[in-house]
Amino acid sequence: MTPPESPTRPLTLSERLANIRQASNLSFPAAAEDASAREFAFCAADFERVRKLIYDKAGISLTSAKQDMVYSRLARRLRVTGMKSFGQYLDNLEFSRGAAEWEGFINALTTNLTSFFREPHHFPLLAQYLREVAAKRKQINIWCCAASTGEEPYSIAITAADCLPGGGQQVSVVCSDLDTSVLATAEKGEYAADRVEKIPPEQLKRYFSKGATPTGDIYSVKPELRRMLSFRRINLLDPVWPVRGPLDVIFCRNVMIYFDKPTQYKILARFAPMLQPDGRLFAGHSESFLHAVDLFHSLGKTVYALAAKRG
Repeated sequence: MTPPESPTRPLTLSERLANIRQASNLSFPAAAEDASAREFAFCAADFERVRKLIYDKAGISLTSAKQDMVYSRLARRLRVTGMKSFGQYLDNLEFSRGAAEWEGFINALTTNLTSFFREPHHFPLLAQYLREVAAKRKQINIWCCAASTGEEPYSIAITAADCLPGGGQQVSVVCSDLDTSVLATAEKGEYAADRVEKIPPEQLKRYFSKGATPTGDIYSVKPELRRMLSFRRINLLDPVWPVRGPLDVIFCRNVMIYFDKPTQYKILARFAPMLQPDGRLFAGHSESFLHAVDLFHSLGKTVYALAAKRG
């Protein structure tokens, strides 16, 4: 007679995955989702609070797939601020006891993926447009809405300096970002050698000064290029933007993907009256404004002009 099996406790997620791995001879990563392995408890309600706060403050829509990313990035903020739980940290933000931490919260949840001459098809189109505009206007004004660490606005400035007489002296580029830490890097204008690999050698020599540091070569933007740019923090949800029009070009690339359609439309509706009648809006390769055809129409390759009735 077989003795009855002794009662067993429920298996943990890690143990269940181990059993599946053994049975199927498949390889699985360690169970990063196991809440018991986390330094701080982080429940669904905490994630929903984060989603609401970042949406209300910055218009950023986080999908449920971002939960692990949110935990990882905000756990660092808990350590920095000395908070013992997500509930305490979010209470501190939500009830205005931690006003100074809003900047750290937003900076932690914004993504800054950039490089020099990223999405390179745009820069010949920009050069062609700038040459046309320079024949009509003495001053050319550009706004780069997501300057990040500076690679995009400096790419714009290099393009202008290369294609216009006088090295683009009539061009002014406002460089803004929501994240103050990356904006400080952009304003400094210093890059390690691996960051400038996409810049053609002749442009690198013309617009950057090479220096040496204990950790390797550093390339600094030359003053004649830097003076074309000004830097300021701008939240696209703010009721007032410190940018003066009319603008010839707005670069707003890979920004709208973080907003839902109603928020995108509101921002586009504010862009439209800031542009010259023949102005251009450059968007990211995965962005489409079909929901705003009354404001902008596509010229192809994610370049937009004002809709005819507005232009």
